[in-house]
Amino acid sequence: MQQHRGYIRVLGPFCVLVVFLLLTLTASYKPVIIVHGLFDSPSDFQRLLEFINETHPGTNVTVVDLFDRTESLKPLWMQVEGFRHAIYPIMQNAVDGVHLICYSQGGLICRALLSTMPNHNVHTFISLSSPQMGQYGDTKYLKWLFPQHMKSNLYRLCYTQLGQDFSICNYWNDPHHRDLYVNNSNFLALLNDEKLNPNATAWKKNLLRIRKLVLIGGPDDGVIMPWQSSLFAFYDGNETVKEMHSQLVYLEDTFGLKTLEARGDIVICTMPGVAHTNWHSNRTVYDTCIAKWLT
Repeated sequence: MQQHRGYIRVLGPFCVLVVFLLLTLTASYKPVIIVHGLFDSPSDFQRLLEFINETHPGTNVTVVDLFDRTESLKPLWMQVEGFRHAIYPIMQNAVDGVHLICYSQGGLICRALLSTMPNHNVHTFISLSSPQMGQYGDTKYLKWLFPQHMKSNLYRLCYTQLGQDFSICNYWNDPHHRDLYVNNSNFLALLNDEKLNPNATAWKKNLLRIRKLVLIGGPDDGVIMPWQSSLFAFYDGNETVKEMHSQLVYLEDTFGLKTLEARGDIVICTMPGVAHTNWHSNRTVYDTCIAKWLT
């Protein structure tokens, strides 16, 4: 009995220390908010949740359950407003800030949220295979949505008032009809400050509240076209991809991209061999591009 008491006296403080350290480590992880993409729902992100729980146990992870499946076709500003109402209370309860993981179309929704929320506390914005500079390409999604249209003539629909009621048209960026895009896109052209935006200065200031912007994409994506749009590159009028540093929005720092890079706060992670629907369930992508930013 005395021997057992001796063990307790010796091991007791050690056990308390271990428990304290575990609690401290767990408490140090910022909440993670995940925003899904076109035609997705929270159930598609189960593997990502498992990855986070394994590497960062105890992390409060929320996959926002809004605009699922076909509801994701609704206009993006409508979705931004809905996600704002869902995400803001989480931010308010996170004194040390939160991280955002935003997939595909969700990456544009998150950038719009960050630009229009003056008091957000997002630490790291992870843009996971998101068409940040727009979309221009024939994909299975496009053929299903608009069977009578190809990429060459979709502008006839997208750059109309009716077309702008579809989320994909909100970021359709036809390099052959630049004027129509600038004049009629009520989402991406406004977000990029490519069309007159009286709130541009405030939006830029808001976006620059983030500490890190992590851009993830790869050449085998198969849906984001060009895939380099996920890295803020895009086609010129000859459909030649011009990288981020050649884009006017970067050169003129219209929404803060150049400032973020000057601060050293843009991280680019390119991963070959990953199809678009596998980005959030690929363990190599998670370990290489995501995990280190979730502290």
